[in-house]
Amino acid sequence: MTIAKYVTLPNALSASRIVFLPVLYVFALRGMEIPFVVSYALLGLTDLFDGIAARRLHQSSEFGKALDAVADLAYYVSSAFFMARLHMEYLRPNMVFLYVFFGLLGLSLVVSAIRCGVPTLMHTWTAKTAATLVYLGVIAASFFDATIFVTVILAVYSLAFVEEILIFLIHGDVDPDSPSIFRVRPKRKKA
Repeated sequence: MTIAKYVTLPNALSASRIVFLPVLYVFALRGMEIPFVVSYALLGLTDLFDGIAARRLHQSSEFGKALDAVADLAYYVSSAFFMARLHMEYLRPNMVFLYVFFGLLGLSLVVSAIRCGVPTLMHTWTAKTAATLVYLGVIAASFFDATIFVTVILAVYSLAFVEEILIFLIHGDVDPDSPSIFRVRPKRKKA
């Protein structure tokens, strides 16, 4: 096993979300909204392109899936902080839904850790839709009232975590790229 196996374009794109996340915190903490929005938008695009690159370049791997999940968790959970820091007025009416969201996220990680041996986030269509809505919502909040948009985001993400919990409870350790509870793929055996 060489390090070159891990140094791929998709993995670099996923890692960039972790490496450059502190820059977003600096912009948000200093109230630099335009640099924040531009940087957030560019960094968020890596979530789209890492998957495309992995499929097109045939560089999908278990390591890459795990790295992408960690980067997603860091980026999208940080998005809640960014919204609170820059646009608390849109979160305040949604606090109950936000607590439900974090509770379901935690429960999903606990159930997956018990059933799979490691906390796992799925890349179901529902989860991808929710992530896309978060991405668009954080950007949109700089330009218009996003209160209802935040409610929709939290509802879709809560649905995604309920789906993940059910997948883990029913099927156990599965391929995290399974598209839905109705199309669960078994985890590939290591060669």
